[in-house]
Amino acid sequence: MKSFLLFLVSAAFSYALPIFPGERSEEQNMQLAQKYLNQFYEQENEPGQRGWKSKNSSFMTRIQEMQEFFGLNVTGKVDADTLEVMQQPRCGVPDIGQYVLTLPGWKKTKLTYRIVNYTPDMKRTDVETSIQKAFEVWSAVTPLTFSRVHKGRADITIEFATGVHPRCPRQFDGPLGVLGHAFPPSHPLRGNVHFDEDENWIANLVEQGGADNYHGTLTDDVVAPALKKAPELRSLGFPRQYTTVEFDLRLVAAHEIGHALGLAHSSVPGALMYPNYKPLNDPTDFPLSQDDIDGIQAIYGPSLNPSNKPVKPTLPKMCDPKISFDAITTLRREVIFLKGRQFWRVYPGNSEVDLESISTFWPSLPSDIQAAYENMNDQVLFFKGNHFWVISGFQMQPGYPKAIGHLGFPQTVKKIDAAVFDKNTGKTYFFVGNQYWRYDENSQAMDEDFPRIISDDFPGIDETFDAAFEHNGFFYFFHGSRQWKFDLNAKRVIGVMKNNSWFNC
Repeated sequence: MKSFLLFLVSAAFSYALPIFPGERSEEQNMQLAQKYLNQFYEQENEPGQRGWKSKNSSFMTRIQEMQEFFGLNVTGKVDADTLEVMQQPRCGVPDIGQYVLTLPGWKKTKLTYRIVNYTPDMKRTDVETSIQKAFEVWSAVTPLTFSRVHKGRADITIEFATGVHPRCPRQFDGPLGVLGHAFPPSHPLRGNVHFDEDENWIANLVEQGGADNYHGTLTDDVVAPALKKAPELRSLGFPRQYTTVEFDLRLVAAHEIGHALGLAHSSVPGALMYPNYKPLNDPTDFPLSQDDIDGIQAIYGPSLNPSNKPVKPTLPKMCDPKISFDAITTLRREVIFLKGRQFWRVYPGNSEVDLESISTFWPSLPSDIQAAYENMNDQVLFFKGNHFWVISGFQMQPGYPKAIGHLGFPQTVKKIDAAVFDKNTGKTYFFVGNQYWRYDENSQAMDEDFPRIISDDFPGIDETFDAAFEHNGFFYFFHGSRQWKFDLNAKRVIGVMKNNSWFNC
């Protein structure tokens, strides 16, 4: 547990502006950094609130505090990694400042809530279901119960508003700036949870078949948000391509309710209470990390009903003779086998095999990755549906979804089955159904005269396969529980093996 023993007194859950690409001068970088530190690392007490006021620290000291919070190298300088983090969408609650040193929760465990009004973006029933499920996230791990009332006073009120709204010291700033804010039990406005009606809200619910909660299509040149100038602390005019970004009401509401129950932000990237908004591509995923659970149980204790505890996913068994994989990629000297929410790290020639969680290293990635490959720049590209994410090694950093059309695929291609990078030629092979495309990593363009039929150029590989990767000059193709070793020079299959042969089973 990283930050939950200090609980927030002033609460305003908001997100920094998307930052669009462009060259900035050193002066503009310093301006961006100064505004960032003033907003998140120099918080003044509000009138009538308890807590302690952060000291007026030097610029370098606050940079170091920020770097330590985000797990960066603590240099005290506005370096590239620090600027990258400062440019990412995030919550507007300060990372230091107004905290109390007690555990200020509600004095009761039976709480009521009321939905004051509705967003026109969603059906009323979907709003109600999303809010209900947001409360269930917390009742599953605590003794808390939440019942809805339709009129009169409630402990927690849910409301949609825009701009300056009545009886609230905070204001909204239009699309993509502030998503919402909430006030904890120790605040005079305790239990108030407000969402910005200027956002586009959606329901990402199992009942709807698990629709993606992040439908906004980013422009082709956007990988990580960036601004041509330092962002203001209020909303700016947003480019048209960002006006269709939609936010999962259940996920944002669960975060806000965490504040309303007394939680501060967590510095753990995979936590629900981490400052940044991270969509869940799979609505069946339980959004709480162990850090979230430790924090809320520090206030209210564990659930009194064992049946309420979230069911952890069954871990795949690496020596299961029927095991299959979602995607496989190399990563430096390792081979990464992805399956559901997990992956195995294999060191060829070594008996050691490690099972890890995807969210531990790459919190922004969805589960059930469909294809992946490592390029020559120590970057791994992960694919799911018609989007991909670019991550540098094992760094805990966001990867922002980008349409596969950026790579040159036609609109008819909706997903990638497998991808392999050939180190000898600098070409990446993308396999889709019974066809494949070839991409030149140096020119960053598709080769001409593609797609081609897979069986024509890879005889013996005549099935649609699940995953592929390159090792020691050979391509390995995986389908179901078997793999085919393919010699690129001889253009033939030279071996068929069980999938788990890499695990020393």
